[in-house]
Amino acid sequence: MRAAFAGKRVLLTGHTGFKGSWLALWLAELGAEIYGLALPPPTAPSMFEACRVDAIVDHRVGDIRDADDVRRRFLEVRPDVVLHLAAQPIVRRSYVDPIETMATNVMGTAHVLEAVRALDAACAVVVVSSDKCYENRSWVWGYRENDPMGGSDPYSASKGATELVTTSWRQSFFGPLSPVKLASGRAGNVIGGGDWAEDRIIPDCIRSFARGERVELRNPAATRPWQHVLEPLGGYLLLAARLMGPEADRWCEGWNFGPAAQDVRSVSALVALAAREWGGSSEWTASPGPHPKEAAMLSLNCDKAIGELGWQPTWSCETMMRKTVQWFRAWHVGSADLRALTLAQIADFSDDAPWIETEPAHA
Repeated sequence: MRAAFAGKRVLLTGHTGFKGSWLALWLAELGAEIYGLALPPPTAPSMFEACRVDAIVDHRVGDIRDADDVRRRFLEVRPDVVLHLAAQPIVRRSYVDPIETMATNVMGTAHVLEAVRALDAACAVVVVSSDKCYENRSWVWGYRENDPMGGSDPYSASKGATELVTTSWRQSFFGPLSPVKLASGRAGNVIGGGDWAEDRIIPDCIRSFARGERVELRNPAATRPWQHVLEPLGGYLLLAARLMGPEADRWCEGWNFGPAAQDVRSVSALVALAAREWGGSSEWTASPGPHPKEAAMLSLNCDKAIGELGWQPTWSCETMMRKTVQWFRAWHVGSADLRALTLAQIADFSDDAPWIETEPAHA
């Protein structure tokens, strides 16, 4: 993928977040020029600050709910690639402030796509969505890209609507004759070092293990498509590279990026795996309610990405957890160079992923 991104101007929204920080570091390794647009880091501590991501990104604080601000940034950067990660990502928060969630996730995406349209130039765009964009039927089968969008809670509805906005702009403004090539990536639940967001199972585990306490779980029997953060990020990069290549229109669709079927685990099973790696107690207690409604069962079918795009899940659940705990343990003991550890994990993943091209950038 280095040949695809070296020297390219990449505008990354949400670069101060967990996934955005990992992606910025990976893009820098690929030789891209990275320009950010995001709110300040959403947590303290944060991956953005721990890994000094501001040193490799043209950092701009901005709000995707502000259409004029978004447009100005895009016209200033004139990107070759747009990776749209900025979002309100917390299910519980969507119940507290559903309007903010809709304004950020739905209208924010529309503002980004309108800013791309204003460029009137070639651009590869990947809108990052979620597995929760699908109408959840609580069945054992993984959702496919042609399953209906839905959402019984404000967050899920906002992600379903994000996909509808993306499809609408693609069909209305970015057709085969347009120089803009637009696709979306739908990922499952990601874990990895540097995630300190609220209501995230691994940060909750690490905090409890460090204090010698039991982990509190809201839905211990719920299953989710857990994967390391590098899995979907690699998918977004591969998808963007395809959008810049020949037959780009073939890739202008929605794509699922999730784990292998055997790595879809319950929350309690994931906690047991984390405890084994950290050396803490795998015992847990039920978190006192009431809790917002969440789906009991959720998984993705990634046959299309595997068979057509050439992507495939790489790290097992066990490897994913080992890498995650390695990162958090380094942070817990006060490691001075978390960026170096992060880059080493990116290199390990790139070596392990057979679908990542490693040829040098073209002169």
